[in-house]
Amino acid sequence: MPSDLFTATLGLANTSSRSFGRRSFLKALGTAALAAPFVTRDLIARPPSNVLRHASFGAGGMAWSDLTELTKFKQLQLVAVADVDLNRTGEVKKMFPRARIYQDWRELLDKEGKQLDSVNVSTPDHMHAPIAMSALQLGKNVYCQKPLTHDLYEARKLTEFARAKGVVTQMGIQIHSSSFYRLAPLLIQAGTIGRIKEVHSFVGAIWGDPAPRPEVADPVPEGFNWDLWQGVCAQRSFIGNGYYHPMNWRKRLDFGTGSLGDMACHLFDPVFMAIELTAPISVRSEGTAPNQWSWPLDNEVHYVFPGTRYTAEKTLPVTWYDGSRRPPPEIKALLEGDAFPGGGSIFVGTQGVLVLPHWSRPLLYPDKKFKDLKFPEVKELNHWGSFVEACLGGAKTTANFDYAGPLAEAVLVGTVGVRFPKTTLQWDAKALTFNEAEANQFIRRQYRSGWAVKGLS
Repeated sequence: MPSDLFTATLGLANTSSRSFGRRSFLKALGTAALAAPFVTRDLIARPPSNVLRHASFGAGGMAWSDLTELTKFKQLQLVAVADVDLNRTGEVKKMFPRARIYQDWRELLDKEGKQLDSVNVSTPDHMHAPIAMSALQLGKNVYCQKPLTHDLYEARKLTEFARAKGVVTQMGIQIHSSSFYRLAPLLIQAGTIGRIKEVHSFVGAIWGDPAPRPEVADPVPEGFNWDLWQGVCAQRSFIGNGYYHPMNWRKRLDFGTGSLGDMACHLFDPVFMAIELTAPISVRSEGTAPNQWSWPLDNEVHYVFPGTRYTAEKTLPVTWYDGSRRPPPEIKALLEGDAFPGGGSIFVGTQGVLVLPHWSRPLLYPDKKFKDLKFPEVKELNHWGSFVEACLGGAKTTANFDYAGPLAEAVLVGTVGVRFPKTTLQWDAKALTFNEAEANQFIRRQYRSGWAVKGLS
């Protein structure tokens, strides 16, 4: 396939080509291909000289990564930070001594809102929507971590409100801007492996816990506001040893969205880009149900999407696997003896197979057919820099809520499906409803008293 076909597809002006054999690439993979995921290059175009006044909701973990990446751009000034755990603000105070520290995000918005231009929301999943919506209502540009929200209703409302408000938005799926994840859609849309028949996406065991919740009430650490951390969720006793805070909240039904909610926002992203997917038609889980408190391990979730101009049929099956589950032997056989990557997606086409490992370059099968295929050079973008640039009047972000909202909704349809094993749930995206009445209770949660948020409650 000539490289000018790729050029025509993306409209690339300069596509120096290189030939990559799959076998030789696999040998190099262990040393070079899996570079550190958060390496940042200054790829942002020079924006106007005005300053973007910014606040971070969250100080540690992913919030620390987001705020340090965003502040690498001199046009952005960190004004304030809010974190319910003041013990996690030490590095912020050292690196940004002029930034004001808050424990309550509502107080930050109340006192700083008038002077802010943008925010990042990098908290546990259950607080994404309340904080992001509150900032949007003040007209602020919002960078929000994935999954965009905890619940389907929240994702829809955030997307609609951001569109109506006309602000800049970006979901924190930073690999979306990598050359790897941009190259795979280019190859597929150019017809390299023909029309797509099915897709399989998978990742290892990350966020699941089959054990019952410990029936204990541990003392809350000094400097940590447990009530604020629970936010819109029902109150409960604090459990120490990391059961909730600072990381294992992803395993808990009320606060996180499990391995599917966490990782499918990454792995489904190039699938959505490449095939131009819309909302799923149905979802069916073949894994185990969550217990009363936590998401399960070893999920297998079967989606059916409407077909597009890039699919072989009128519908497209897309299957998600995590934990010990993987695609069936007939899909493994298409990899010609190669092992499945640790995580990624497999696109099965009418004329070949494309494997996109997570954080690595696409591989094509059969090797004999594609070993001399010339790939175009695809520019690496900076996900955080794209947000800064857009806030200052530059090009529109590509993971804005108009894109990220429907992507997040598709993922969250799957998290509802996980709750009903061996049951096919029909999804009506327009009406925001399932055919099973019991499933509809998980579309929208009831915020606890005193935590109502306009536009969500």
